[in-house]
Amino acid sequence: MNISTVSINRPVLASVVSIVIVLFGIIGFTYLGVREYPSVDPPVVTVSTSYVGANSAVIETQITEPLEAQINGIDGIKNITSSSSDGRSSITVEFELGVDMDNAANDVRDRVSRAIRYLPPDADPPIISKADADAENILTVTVQSTKRDLLELTDIANNIVKERLQTIQGVSMINIWGEKRYAMRLYLDPRKLAAFNVTPSDIRNALTRENVELPTGIIEGYQTTLSIRTLGRLETPEEFNNLIIRYTNDVPIRVKDVGKADYAPENERTLLRGNGLIPMVGVALTPQPGANYINIVDEAYKRVDQLRKELPEDVTLNYADDLTISIRKAITEVEETILLSFFLVVLVIFIFLRNWRTTLIPIIAIPISLIGTFFVMYIFGFTINILTLLGVVLATGIVVDDAIVVMENIYSKIEHGMDNF
Repeated sequence: MNISTVSINRPVLASVVSIVIVLFGIIGFTYLGVREYPSVDPPVVTVSTSYVGANSAVIETQITEPLEAQINGIDGIKNITSSSSDGRSSITVEFELGVDMDNAANDVRDRVSRAIRYLPPDADPPIISKADADAENILTVTVQSTKRDLLELTDIANNIVKERLQTIQGVSMINIWGEKRYAMRLYLDPRKLAAFNVTPSDIRNALTRENVELPTGIIEGYQTTLSIRTLGRLETPEEFNNLIIRYTNDVPIRVKDVGKADYAPENERTLLRGNGLIPMVGVALTPQPGANYINIVDEAYKRVDQLRKELPEDVTLNYADDLTISIRKAITEVEETILLSFFLVVLVIFIFLRNWRTTLIPIIAIPISLIGTFFVMYIFGFTINILTLLGVVLATGIVVDDAIVVMENIYSKIEHGMDNF
């Protein structure tokens, strides 16, 4: 006894099994993630180190080369590439396929920790990160204005746009591209510095000494306990300008005597431009592993449309780097292929066999087999992507071919007098 015999002898059981397959397929489809490619982490580990104020030559000799010398001895490395730029060192370590990435990352961390003592003391600690296939940005919302500077646009992007988008279900992280954070910048006059015999180190020491807020303690009474806060942080340009650098002959030398302090962007060396070369800020969405990219982007579109009504008229919100465009096209092509195959099967069977009852069987069997595939994909942790959709298309061809061959064979046997059961 086989499946075919049981299905023929017990049609109710076959119908129930078909309904169960369809239900489980629909449930599995609702939980499937949608992305462009499968989630496969490449065997790559990156070591990034920042050293503010150092040029590329210093970065290469004092940071990149000592780190490379330690990392070279790790087993399983395929190649190492590095780049040294002003203020930053980046080393990319690619391992052979089959190497366990967790162990590889731990080996890199151990070797980097050995090299830290050879690095400049003022350099930031190296950051070791593994390549993550789920860390790609699926949508970027740009914030532009012809009347506002990048400091104001950054404030809008962080406090309004980011706050609205980060609550979308499935969003893991939101990055701000081209942001300009508020900072206090000191503009020093070299001639005044020379006249007052003041060096930049003196100013840095004064800032370190005066611009600090330390815990002061508490005052305890019989019935009251008060916490004490010492307001030592400098916040306004006036407070920075009045900062005393040192005393010379009992006369205070202040920052305003050798320069001025004013609000300015923390980083003035990078800039993001968009349409019409207008400076802008980008809000990039990063999804969670296994999330549905299309649902996230569709919800982002709705919220951005609502934000356009709430923001001032001079602030423009646009889209860039929509990763779901290619995903939507791939899904549309698969849907068209399946529908076309389904129509051709029905047409071919009906034309050659000229029997509606025979034609009805593949009309029911083909959707059941395809819908059930989604539950199997969910069980094995697959997502809807270009490769799995290609597999669905190939499977559709097999199902279509089998349906035509089997139905023609059955119909031929019935015509020759074989009993239906």
